[in-house]
Amino acid sequence: MGEAAERNLPRARPRRSRRVRQVVGTLLLLPALGFVLVLGLALVYSAVMPPSTLMLGRWLTLQPVSRDPVSLSGIAPALPLAVIASEDQRFCLDHGVDFGAIREVVEDEDSPSRGASTLAMQTVKNVFLWPGRSYIRKAVEIPLALALDTLWGKRRMMEIYLNVAEWGDGIYGAQAASRHWFGKDASRLTRNEAALLAAVLPNPILRSAGRPSPGVRRRAARIQAMMGQVEGLTGCLRR
Repeated sequence: MGEAAERNLPRARPRRSRRVRQVVGTLLLLPALGFVLVLGLALVYSAVMPPSTLMLGRWLTLQPVSRDPVSLSGIAPALPLAVIASEDQRFCLDHGVDFGAIREVVEDEDSPSRGASTLAMQTVKNVFLWPGRSYIRKAVEIPLALALDTLWGKRRMMEIYLNVAEWGDGIYGAQAASRHWFGKDASRLTRNEAALLAAVLPNPILRSAGRPSPGVRRRAARIQAMMGQVEGLTGCLRR
């Protein structure tokens, strides 16, 4: 090996080391930038009704989307009550994440992971993240749910959830679902209709609120019975 080549070796190693540090630094910076971007959007969504990622996907692929945003006061109280009874009975008590339920799921591998997913976590997933189950998504979902539960508050969280939830092929939000399945505005939903809408979650493509199967009817009846039990746990939705 010549003298010139030997002199170059010590210089090549520091250069390579700097490049590695730059790559690692960039990889560590990307999640932080993503989190800041999401929080910026969340501030906008405090006043503007957001679309869901599923809605964005349909628009990008030129598929129709039916949604009519409506305030929480324009939705019959039976519907938020039904989804609390069905999806997250500790909605008003937790801070966006039910760590007790998560601990139970971790300790019991056979338990359904959906049981640990609060309404705040589902809203974060619907608005900012991707569908499907993965530990990576959960790792992002949990801190965002905690942050947005504080930023938005319970009423806004419920309002966004009910406006981005999917209730059929291309049908998003309580108003579009109520008009499509029951021919009325969401403000006029009965307790039975609200229970039917809650019963088709989280599989509104396979289940139908307007043409419920016997299984959906049984689930709706259970939800309607639970609605009376959890009615006292919905104080956070009052103005």
